[in-house]
Amino acid sequence: MQAFLLSTGLVALAEMGDKTQLLALVLAARFRQPVAIGTGILVATLANHALAAWLGLLAGDLLDGPWFRLVLAAGFVALGLWALVPDKPDDVGAGRRRLGAFATTLICFFLAEMGDKTQVATVALAAQFQVMFAVVVGTTLGMMLANAPAVALGQLFAARLPLKMLRAGAAAAFIGIGAWLFFRLLFP
Repeated sequence: MQAFLLSTGLVALAEMGDKTQLLALVLAARFRQPVAIGTGILVATLANHALAAWLGLLAGDLLDGPWFRLVLAAGFVALGLWALVPDKPDDVGAGRRRLGAFATTLICFFLAEMGDKTQVATVALAAQFQVMFAVVVGTTLGMMLANAPAVALGQLFAARLPLKMLRAGAAAAFIGIGAWLFFRLLFP
């Protein structure tokens, strides 16, 4: 349960103001098909985060030891610092109408998440907790909690969010987990 709750909370916070949330706003404005866009986000996130969690499980099994825990703790601190950097829309684009809202969203979200902080966090969480299902479901729920309202409310939602404060909260959560892992390493 801890893996699920932590995964959900961290990703929901980390996604606030992220490029994929901005992408959700663009897709919602362009296609005006919230169900297709929401479903595309869900399927893309499940696929992307399942791959990331699987890699995290492999890394956790292959690299177990104090030095790996040190790298993992440093990784969470680095994710926290990365969360402070605001994202801007990439050239991923809002897609092409000929693909349709679902396919465009699926492709754009899957590609936009490659190497993103939430994908890296999913790898780290799976390596830490060694449970794929809870981490994938948690990170996917966190992604949906952040992006579904953006799809539903479009530009109005983005204009009213205190993104700097949300980024700071996500950063504090990641850095706090890293510090906690460092503490556990030093004082087992």
